[in-house]
Amino acid sequence: MPTIRDLVAAIRQRDGVEAAIVLGRDGLLIDSEATAQLDAENVAAHVPSIVAAADEFGAAAGRGALTTAILELPQGLAVISALSAEALLLVMVRPSADVGQLLFELRRNRANIAALV
Repeated sequence: MPTIRDLVAAIRQRDGVEAAIVLGRDGLLIDSEATAQLDAENVAAHVPSIVAAADEFGAAAGRGALTTAILELPQGLAVISALSAEALLLVMVRPSADVGQLLFELRRNRANIAALV
């Protein structure tokens, strides 16, 4: 059976992916693989507040808790995926990358990925 490290490595190898980070809902790193320019711990620490705000929005809108969020930033995309009640996945992608297949695979394999955490 694959491990979290295998998952992170597989995602990181995708074309255009600069970081794959698995973190707890508290913002602490579980595992990561990132370019040298990215401080994975610092980035992970900021994700829980984004997820909390999205969860509150979902509740107010009657849509439920966050499943996936895509943040478009000038230097690329950040994809946040809720894996379980305890864990999140953050994937940082270059602006030129095709994220369609990545999003499809994350959605299709969410339960399998969550089982690794």
